[in-house]
Amino acid sequence: MRLFILTALAVASCACSTSHPNSTGQAREAGPASGSDAALSPSAALAGTSANDHRHVIVVFGDSLSAGYGLESGQSFPDMMQRKLDAEGKPWRVVNLGISGDTTEGGAARIDTATSLLPQIVILELGGNDGLRGLPLKATRANLEKMITAFQRAGARVVLAGMTLPPNYGPDYIHGFERTYRDLATKYKLTLIPFLLQDIITSDLRYLQRDGIHPTAEGAEIVAGSVLRTIKPLLEAGR
Repeated sequence: MRLFILTALAVASCACSTSHPNSTGQAREAGPASGSDAALSPSAALAGTSANDHRHVIVVFGDSLSAGYGLESGQSFPDMMQRKLDAEGKPWRVVNLGISGDTTEGGAARIDTATSLLPQIVILELGGNDGLRGLPLKATRANLEKMITAFQRAGARVVLAGMTLPPNYGPDYIHGFERTYRDLATKYKLTLIPFLLQDIITSDLRYLQRDGIHPTAEGAEIVAGSVLRTIKPLLEAGR
């Protein structure tokens, strides 16, 4: 089953590199319990909420997996995170900065979009498209490192969400790719999610869309729960 999922990653790379209605390059406030899902620029998000909204900020900084590729507005895993936090009365606000098709190079070029929101936690979910394109691991590592250090300098706790690759990329490249996340997590003392989609890989693929990689709405809810369980210590520490 894991082999099936990994093979599907190669097919999904074409979809990941296309634009999606939810992926505007702007900060998108994750939908609250009411289900609203308005797209806001970083400045608008701050101007519209900073005066009256004293919740801590979680930024999800990623690609199509964060952006909610193939899902209706309000169904991405960051949206589901917000709903779960609201239901528990947690004082956190989730801002979705996922852009379909984004690479670590693209992420490194838009770091200021995230740091301007003054997040306490950043879920860094980038690198999958680098791997699918066979980009040099040294460049991927350097870009991730640039983002990690920038977020840490801005006072954010970074949670690194890892990914893996199909077997046709070869064991050396795959192992090096996966090791990049582990090494950076160790070096910078980060919370690591080794494989973001691990909890939605099932024998019947019920939690994945037809491309075999992007979560369904139900799958996104599971991913949201997995992420929240992982970052629970950070949520409690930030209160």
